Amino acid sequence: MSENMPKPHEAVVSAWTRLMRARERLLGLIEADLKTAGMPPLAWYDVLWELARSQSGRLRPYELEERTLLAQYNLSRLIDRLEKEGLVGREVFAQDGRGRWVVITDAGRQLRERMWTVYGKAIETHIGCKLAEGEAKTIAGLLDRFL
Repeated sequence: MSENMPKPHEAVVSAWTRLMRARERLLGLIEADLKTAGMPPLAWYDVLWELARSQSGRLRPYELEERTLLAQYNLSRLIDRLEKEGLVGREVFAQDGRGRWVVITDAGRQLRERMWTVYGKAIETHIGCKLAEGEAKTIAGLLDRFL
């Protein structure tokens, strides 16, 4: 390794390591809470949430990919599964007959709302109850620097 390459400070490496460990631990706990409640995985919620909050209830697959950070191949399989379950549908994109919209269904909206009751409680249980409001705002502000 070149001696001219910048090296992160020990504190930066420690922050990175803790951030990654906290992310993995918290996601695991939230996924377990969803599973215990008989709910599908968190990725389902993420896709349904992005569709529900879009103005028309529909997005192009590449827009979902950008908003959820799911890899294209994983997203394609997930959309297929959500469609099979009746939670989303696909519509032809009028400007380009080859393109498709992914559209949330009423069943998809209802599932997202049911999932939120579990997900929201899990966020409070595993994160919210461990932070004062000011601390949560500070963390959110610090993490905004990376987004």
